[in-house]
Amino acid sequence: MDIRSSLDGLKSLLGVNPPAPAATQSRGSAAAGGSALASDRATLSNAGNEVSQSASESDVRTDKVAPVQAALAAGTYNVPASAVASKVVDAMLSGDQ
Repeated sequence: MDIRSSLDGLKSLLGVNPPAPAATQSRGSAAAGGSALASDRATLSNAGNEVSQSASESDVRTDKVAPVQAALAAGTYNVPASAVASKVVDAMLSGDQ
């Protein structure tokens, strides 16, 4: 069974038309020339912008983070159940999700 002919048959059943060869060639020549790359751009969402800003701001207290990371890696990090329960109740009372 030829995969190419099966894909073409599936495309014809679904009504999908293959792209014209001229369009493929023009895209390839534009990419080779670099003009398509000059017009491409990316934008970040608001959440992406916030993450980007927070990553650039270095207010992380590495003296506090390093021991927690080590305990997590060793599997010895322990949070008391009462502390978790307290935070859950506080979040529920304040309406935080």
